Amino acid sequence: MQSQNPFLDELAKMTTSAMSLAQAAGDEAKSAFRAQGDRFVAEMDLVRREEVEALRAEIAELRAEVAALKTAKTQSKATEV
Repeated sequence: MQSQNPFLDELAKMTTSAMSLAQAAGDEAKSAFRAQGDRFVAEMDLVRREEVEALRAEIAELRAEVAALKTAKTQSKATEV
């Protein structure tokens, strides 16, 4: 049902505009907050999870290599005696 009252029509338009403005302000605040968070992370010099996982894998490979070298050294000493 459409209103014939111009006052109610204007009130409805203002309400719609206010809701649109509030949503835009919320989106802008979210963007600003995200940018601030990104800047904070960049300043803290934090690493990403992928980098940590890559380093863990590399460390595991190096530990296996060291263990193999220790085993080879132990076997080498055993054959010398």
